[in-house]
Amino acid sequence: MNLDAKTVRLRLIEKNDTQFALSLRANQQYNTYLSAVFPDVNAQAAWFKDYKKEEQQGLQYCFIIERLDGLACGTVRVFDLQPDSFCWGSWILNQDKTLYAAIESAFLVYRFGFKQLGYQQSHFAVMKGNERVTSFHEKMGAKQIGEDALDIFYTIDKDSVLRYKQRFSKILA
Repeated sequence: MNLDAKTVRLRLIEKNDTQFALSLRANQQYNTYLSAVFPDVNAQAAWFKDYKKEEQQGLQYCFIIERLDGLACGTVRVFDLQPDSFCWGSWILNQDKTLYAAIESAFLVYRFGFKQLGYQQSHFAVMKGNERVTSFHEKMGAKQIGEDALDIFYTIDKDSVLRYKQRFSKILA
């Protein structure tokens, strides 16, 4: 399953991608606002085996974000599937990303959640202090629904995403 945009695509993670994903998660330049991981290849192999079972059951989906030329430039995950909402996170883009990779990959996640999974709403958390991501989601129409010591919790509906997408139609076309 590939989801294509103008300059990037999402594809489901495969075993040979796990080292790349782990390198992103362990890189201090990219992991400031993500939960910590221990960079252990054996632990990553065990995670991948468990993940693929959950993917087959439709419980979560982990994607590699790659440029259309095939160069991997990030990851994103869809998980915590509720009766009326899906969650997404673990969104990382490295220095190899395209100019519009962030907005394109976000819209691809929403396309997957709204069109392929059939949801009308998404929920997610942003770590406090991550002002760029907070601003991105709020400009898109996300509504803050709560917070705790570490995170701000949001929801966004399909209509808000579609309205925001129309503003960027020339970039995304």
